[in-house]
Amino acid sequence: MQLPNTLIPSTLKEAYTVQTYIETPDNPRVGWKLAATSIAGQKHIGVSGPIVGRITSKMSLSLGQFVSTKANNMMVAEPEFVFVFNRRIEPRDRSYTKEEAMELISELKLGLEFPNSRFIKFETAGELSLIADNACAHEFMLGPTAPEIWRNLELSEHKVVGWIETKSKFEGVGSNVLGSPVNALLWFLNEASKRKFVIREGDFITTGTTTKPMPFEIGDKIIGDFGELGEIRCEIENY
Repeated sequence: MQLPNTLIPSTLKEAYTVQTYIETPDNPRVGWKLAATSIAGQKHIGVSGPIVGRITSKMSLSLGQFVSTKANNMMVAEPEFVFVFNRRIEPRDRSYTKEEAMELISELKLGLEFPNSRFIKFETAGELSLIADNACAHEFMLGPTAPEIWRNLELSEHKVVGWIETKSKFEGVGSNVLGSPVNALLWFLNEASKRKFVIREGDFITTGTTTKPMPFEIGDKIIGDFGELGEIRCEIENY
């Protein structure tokens, strides 16, 4: 199913405006997500570069909570680096430097994203339609806080291993995310200014999958192993 031509946004501004309506008083935004931060991801969903989505309270999963498979066409998990902002950030004209970006971060967390799309053939829906559909945001589990040693690590070289039970192993690295999770953070800050987004204190940005998307089935157990930075675990509902 595709949108009728009359409903497809004609500009990025229109597409991101449609996206804002997912936020309501009883479903506030708690963070942001990046999709397609790898060349493979961009080719897979047919976009020209990374796109931004919103994570709301109703999309958020608690640690230990079963992950539902209802209304999930993609059925994949994605281990991601997540940065938490320490202040409110208004749009500005001047681009951010990496040093400025790092000063805006209170902590690094680990995350598992479970993306999805309302489009059955999301690969051919088109960039503007996918943005209006909230950049494939569906459910997200915010995991533990990484130890502060992360600030002294080269995250682009940091290895991540995803497991589906013990039957499937997915090896990844920070450089799969726009060359580095810090690059993704910087891209987001500059894009947020460009799009006139206001970032709130406590908002997070999850920077995109470090491994190939990991297909799962009902009853599977999932582990995102970030080495010395910790791990995040969850279980898919078993019915």
